[in-house]
Amino acid sequence: MDLNFTEDQEMIRDSAMDFLSKECPKDKVRELEDSEDGYSEEMWKKMAELGWTGLVIPEEYDGEGGKFLDLIVLLEEIGRNILPAPFFETVVLSSLSILQFGNEKQKKEFLPNIANGDMKMTVALTELSGSYHASGINVKATLKDDGYVIDGTKFFVNYANVADYFIVACRTAEGEKPEDGVTLLLVDAKSPGIDVKVIPTTGADKQCEVAFKNVNVPKEDVLGEVNQGWDIIKWMLERAAISRCAEMVGGCEAVLEMTNIYAKQRVQYKRPIADFQVIQHYLANMWIKTETSKNITYEAAWMAGEGIPCAKHVSMAKVWVSEAFKFVAERGVQIHGAIGITREIDVGLYYRRAWAWDPMFGDADLHREIVAEEMGL
Repeated sequence: MDLNFTEDQEMIRDSAMDFLSKECPKDKVRELEDSEDGYSEEMWKKMAELGWTGLVIPEEYDGEGGKFLDLIVLLEEIGRNILPAPFFETVVLSSLSILQFGNEKQKKEFLPNIANGDMKMTVALTELSGSYHASGINVKATLKDDGYVIDGTKFFVNYANVADYFIVACRTAEGEKPEDGVTLLLVDAKSPGIDVKVIPTTGADKQCEVAFKNVNVPKEDVLGEVNQGWDIIKWMLERAAISRCAEMVGGCEAVLEMTNIYAKQRVQYKRPIADFQVIQHYLANMWIKTETSKNITYEAAWMAGEGIPCAKHVSMAKVWVSEAFKFVAERGVQIHGAIGITREIDVGLYYRRAWAWDPMFGDADLHREIVAEEMGL
């Protein structure tokens, strides 16, 4: 495994750093958090013009033809700037899944529209329990003559308020195991019977409650095979977990940088607080956590991109990086003092996200279970 960036990846990183520093400073982040939609359509179009929304979509579907590792490089910079946008939901969760499991008709219908920025998507997976186990999927999709009818409510669906299409995980049959009988449906967000409400959250990230009442979906809008959707979800969650790790690595880097600068500038007892050993040790531990997080994330991402089985590596990364991001953010707040937790100070923005992102795509306990299972326990 070569962890050195390619020339193209260096260009992706530098372009992203330049764009986000100009287009999405922290005041803009706060503004978008408070806005109704939670993102800027103007910025979204610019991101599409840069090729971000089509980065991993093949050229035959109007994309850039990039690799998964290229996306990880971009996501690290997005996490460094905590960009509020439905990028993760559209590109990581949706386009990758359609590219991997969609039929040719679905690829031609969805991927070019995602690549050019005309379509935003999200995945409606979790329900009230917030569980990422197959037993947590209970929303019913009943087969009728002309298609499926969905009834039930999904929770914690990011950016459902602005999505054009949902990928909805439904229960279409009862089997011997909870994993049996799960089907993924591609659902037009404007279909009659769909009601979307934004749920207030710590991360201010537009998580939504989506209620489905007699929502009709054509038979041809099944993603993958009927009753075989759990295998797709497992694949999706692996890519989602490692992609969120990349964002958290970027968040760690940002907090470490701003806290290091602050410690050198803040004077107490006629000395910069960076002169005190306890602060030095805090910053050293933050750096160790950040560098280790980056290494473990890129190793798992490289394996995923190469098609190497990597469930254990992804879960190890998710456990480590989630806890590292919380540690780094907490120490950043401590070094900044009481003002660090406020919304006006940049480190506070990362602190909230560290806690909001921790349970997404499986908390530490779930991923420890996966590691134990991979160990044969």
